[in-house]
Amino acid sequence: MKLQFKWAVAAVVVVACGAAALLVANQRGAAVQVVAVAKTDIVQSVVATGRLNAQARIDIGAEVTATVLEVRVREGDRVRAGQLLVRLQDAEASAALVQARGALLEAQTRVLQQSSVTAPVATQALLQAEAALRVAELEYHRAQDLVARGFYAQQKQDDARRALDVARSAMESARLQSASNQGQGVEPVLAASRVAQAQAAVDAATARLAKLNIVSPAEAVVLSRTTEPGGMAQPGRVLLSLATVGALRIDAALDEKHLRLLTPGMGARAVADAFPGQAFEAQLSYIAPVIDPQRGTVDVRLEVAKPPAFLKPDMTVSLELIGGTHKDALVLPSVAVRDVDREVPWVLTLQDGRANRVSVQLGFRGVGSVEILQGLKVGDEAIPQTEKALPGDRVRGIAPVVREKGLEVPSFIR
Repeated sequence: MKLQFKWAVAAVVVVACGAAALLVANQRGAAVQVVAVAKTDIVQSVVATGRLNAQARIDIGAEVTATVLEVRVREGDRVRAGQLLVRLQDAEASAALVQARGALLEAQTRVLQQSSVTAPVATQALLQAEAALRVAELEYHRAQDLVARGFYAQQKQDDARRALDVARSAMESARLQSASNQGQGVEPVLAASRVAQAQAAVDAATARLAKLNIVSPAEAVVLSRTTEPGGMAQPGRVLLSLATVGALRIDAALDEKHLRLLTPGMGARAVADAFPGQAFEAQLSYIAPVIDPQRGTVDVRLEVAKPPAFLKPDMTVSLELIGGTHKDALVLPSVAVRDVDREVPWVLTLQDGRANRVSVQLGFRGVGSVEILQGLKVGDEAIPQTEKALPGDRVRGIAPVVREKGLEVPSFIR
């Protein structure tokens, strides 16, 4: 009996102690993690994910239908501007060019012949016709005088008249022939026109032949090759895909709420997911003039002026666009600020053992941190959203953390 009594007394004591501990715990409140407002520097930034692209992608194809004779590059090759990439069947086009060049040579020879032979001959013929006309005129006047004096019959004068008319006609013909072969006459113009036509035929044949020798329009890297010798090239079919070398760009879509923070020329740090330890610099160069209504995003483009050698088109990169910097600002971790994007953001603070709702005014927003302009002071303790606490709850903070110049220091060390 005595033993049972002792056990009963012990049980009562344990229950009493537990009840007392529970009462004390209830009076102190539920334990919650807290973070403290600190005075430190903050950088305004926007975080996003983007994709690397070359400044230009070029799809190489043929303008004519022809058989592929030779492909001189493979994927990954670096090519220079003007380098031959693909050669198509060109026998017919080459023959047409030879024919056109022959016609051009013939036309040029005719111009030389006209200026050095035909024109001088026409000039001499005109001189001869003029001389013959003068002789005919003298003969006519002499015959007219002799007939009038009775030395010759009228027939003599008629014959002289006819010879004079023939000489005048021959002289006029020679004059027209000479004029047509001089300066801007018909014959030089026709000869020059034939040369121009022949030259145009040569140019057309040359252009047709050039279309059968496909060259790179710029210094680039071959991304893909979709043809082989013996295949058929056709207009609209891609034979090679190229990406220009040099500067790269990053294409990204940012939430439209960040639009007010973006300015052309804004600097950024980028990290390729494949090389997380090697950051590189970029610069905001383009902000789309419209918002995507389906996603609520704005498209942006950043230039990478000096891309590291390991970067390749279509890589995924993480971005941090960097705005201004505020020195010695009041800063709180983002997780402790609620309704950040609404008109009145607020913080759940720990005051006198209770959770208290405090409205705040925000300034810069960094990566994982927010600047507090009004509502809190240095050392105020805030309850993160991850903790289960509501305004008015009795709570007690556990090891609040103060951020001092980037260092996290537990409050009990202060």
